[in-house]
Parts: sequence; structure tokens; C-alpha cells
Amino acid sequence: QAQLVESGGGLVQAGGSLRLSCAASGRTFTSYAMGWFRQAPGQEREFVATISRSGGIIYYADSVKGRFTISRDNAKNMVFLQMSTLKPEDTAVYFCAASWVVSTQRREYSYWGQGTQVTVSS
Repeated sequence: QAQLVESGGGLVQAGGSLRLSCAASGRTFTSYAMGWFRQAPGQEREFVATISRSGGIIYYADSVKGRFTISRDNAKNMVFLQMSTLKPEDTAVYFCAASWVVSTQRREYSYWGQGTQVTVSS
């Protein structure tokens, strides 16, 4: 079982950058593909990015491609989301999640963090 804790959210102006971190507990971190999802008020939780166990396979949502970068450090049980050229529409609660398979589908993720708020002002 994985326990996930996100950090790094905050308030930033449009065009700015933020780096989100997700710390995973347990000895089986390398067993999981990791993903980032986000949920804006009144909207469903949506896929942002995912990375395979080794980091060799990465997928992004079209809305963040070229602006966001997902990475992981298996030695430290950490996954990151570097967000650049932020837009007001990126405002949401961002969630880290763990899955047994690389997937863009929320239903494939078994473990979730509590989320971290990202607010982008115009």
C-alpha cells in the first residue's frame, strides 16, 4: 500500500512556474506507475501526466504538453511535476496517484494523495 503526500502548490501569476512534489511511503514505490491529476471547482478530476516505473514511458494531457514535465526519483520515493508558462485555466487542486500500470485513466489508480492547491492569477 502506498501513502502519498503532495506539496509545492501555491499562488502564482500567469506565465510563472511551480514545481509540485509527491512523497511516497513504503518500500514498493518502484512497483508503481505514478500520475498527476487535477480537479477544478465544479469539474471532474482530469488526467495531467503519468510516468512509468522506470521513467521510460511518459504521457501528458494535450492541455499541458510542452509546458509541464513529470519526473521521478526512485531512490527518494518522489515524483515531481514541473509546471511552466502557467495559465489561469491551470488553477485546480493537483493530486498525485499510484497505479500498477501506466495509464491516463483515473480508474486505474489505486492510491491518491490529499491534493495541493495551485492558483494562477491573470
